[in-house]
Amino acid sequence: MSFKEQILEGIPDELPQPKPYEDAINHAPIRKDILSLEEKKLALSNALRYFDKKHHSILIEEFKNELETYGRIYMYRFRPDYKMYARPIEDYPAKSKQAAAIMLMIQNNLDYAVAQHPHELITYGGNGGVFSNWAQYRLTMKYLAEMNDEQTLVMYSGHPMGLFPSHKDAPRVVVTNGMMIPNYSKQDDWEKFNALGVTQYGQMTAGSYMYIGPQGIVHGTTITVLNGFRKIGKSPKGNLFVTSGLGGMSGAQPKAGNIAGCITVCAEVNPKITQVRLEQGWIDEKILDLDELVLRVKHAKANKETVSIAYLGNIVDVWEKFNEAGIYIDLGSDQTSLHNPWAGGYYPVGLSFETSNDMMANAPEKFKEKVQESLRRHADAINKHTAKGTYFFDYGNAFLLEASRAGADIMSKNKTLGREFKYPSYVQDIMGPMCFDYGFGPFRWVCASGKAEDLAKTDEIACKVLEDIKQNSPEEIQQQMSDNIQWIKGAQENKLVVGSQARILYADAEGRLKIAEAFNQAISKGEIGYVVLGRDHHDVSGTDSPYRETSNIYDGSRFTADMAIHNVIGDSFRGATWVSIHNGGGVGWGEVINGGFGMVLDGTKEASKRLKQMLFWDVNNGISRRSWAKNEGAVFAIKRAMESEPNLKVTLPNYVDGELLKTLELK
Repeated sequence: MSFKEQILEGIPDELPQPKPYEDAINHAPIRKDILSLEEKKLALSNALRYFDKKHHSILIEEFKNELETYGRIYMYRFRPDYKMYARPIEDYPAKSKQAAAIMLMIQNNLDYAVAQHPHELITYGGNGGVFSNWAQYRLTMKYLAEMNDEQTLVMYSGHPMGLFPSHKDAPRVVVTNGMMIPNYSKQDDWEKFNALGVTQYGQMTAGSYMYIGPQGIVHGTTITVLNGFRKIGKSPKGNLFVTSGLGGMSGAQPKAGNIAGCITVCAEVNPKITQVRLEQGWIDEKILDLDELVLRVKHAKANKETVSIAYLGNIVDVWEKFNEAGIYIDLGSDQTSLHNPWAGGYYPVGLSFETSNDMMANAPEKFKEKVQESLRRHADAINKHTAKGTYFFDYGNAFLLEASRAGADIMSKNKTLGREFKYPSYVQDIMGPMCFDYGFGPFRWVCASGKAEDLAKTDEIACKVLEDIKQNSPEEIQQQMSDNIQWIKGAQENKLVVGSQARILYADAEGRLKIAEAFNQAISKGEIGYVVLGRDHHDVSGTDSPYRETSNIYDGSRFTADMAIHNVIGDSFRGATWVSIHNGGGVGWGEVINGGFGMVLDGTKEASKRLKQMLFWDVNNGISRRSWAKNEGAVFAIKRAMESEPNLKVTLPNYVDGELLKTLELK
């Protein structure tokens, strides 16, 4: 059958041949055996309900084997035969162009060049799923092919509940992932209910179909590294940034280091993903020996090189070796997937990659002990470097949170609300006050034509818009404007595209609105094809995450999730093509609520109206919350927004005299 015929077929009436397990593919770790015997029967029953009864006797044995072997039922047999990648929008069988754009984005998330574990439908972070199994994928694509512009597809944690009547201005798809009752959001709850097939971890942009490969975080990491060096009063040139992780998100770190202009050492234990990053050009060199690494870094420092080096091994060994060898680290961080510490997110020092994978599945309690032991040792090594002057920040991966739970020496001696740890989250000291409070966050777009020339044209349009805005921008945001203009000018030469023809930059509401409107006009004139707008959930108002996105909120509200919920509700009735809301994300299940959107620009007046309504809200919802927390940059930004939009009226805080509080006697 052709590609279009296979999409329209959905779940086939006759069983396809079983697929061999391909060892060359980077597979998800085996999940621990957590279900009781009765729960395993329920998991099998849940999986079989996707299929005609006539196939149950064959599939039950197959699914039983998958559950016992991998800890999940992926339905490998139903993996499509066609190549998985984002095709041009015209290649999809669809009655609705909006639906076709969503199909494109789903396939991009599962592209082998993009996805971390493509056969397990996991895009990044070790457990960030687009779907839980291949039946869900097939059924979703069929629904999207059949839907019209007066229907909405409802997605329950990877499961397509079905098409419901709506209207042309409603979202075409509404996505929820992992929206558990609050008391059921512990790590083992995810293991259990995911194994039952009733919920999934959508990460941030995996389960919302908006991941664009490592580029999505390259820009944010570049901004973070540049501002990290500014914070310590140093130039990146010839200075050292040490971190770890080369996965779907963390793989961006060495590339960002190169763009910033520093020496980057990034440790990774997985040989397959390390080799992939080397072949993709995201790292310059791979080193397997610590002594060789020390010599190479000394040479790079002496010659003030800009170079990214991957060490194939454990990051704890690197921190300890550099201390022993007297190598000074300027910036330090970590981006292992510690939101998922017991199932492949963090590999303990002293154990091989293979031994760890075996232990996490077959001796999970012992593995947990090893992880926590490693975190204590990891923190001790970092502390030795920071005592010499290294600036270390938590990169939003729950490193400090999990290290604290392991009993590591990372707690602040003078704890205050919002400053529990010795080291800040990067949002607290860098991205929050410098970007999010002013409304700058990760705006992104995808050229639905699949043409590189369309992407080049959109880069040109975006750059012109930013340069025009910068001429009249206030002093408070001049640095942000300059950084983004520099970024977009270098985007082509840095070869950031992996998968779809996509781009990202940090923009505020004014920038997003004007760039989107310029795109829509270019589409109307036939200069470019359709464009899909989106953003990372890691943004100004999409995410409530007390140890990351909202870590610089100090009024006590950082543990609330009103902002993220309001954000997705507001986007849905202001014109988003699809919306999503997730439990979990970069810092872990039960630790964050995050939402996102996608919007298709087709060159029409209706699209122009939708983008103006939605993008303004999508940013200013977050700025208003941050201003109410008395963040000075956000107060400045929301006042500016009210001046530009007469219909915006936001409650502003009154400031309390600190001396008044000091003299107050409390019992």
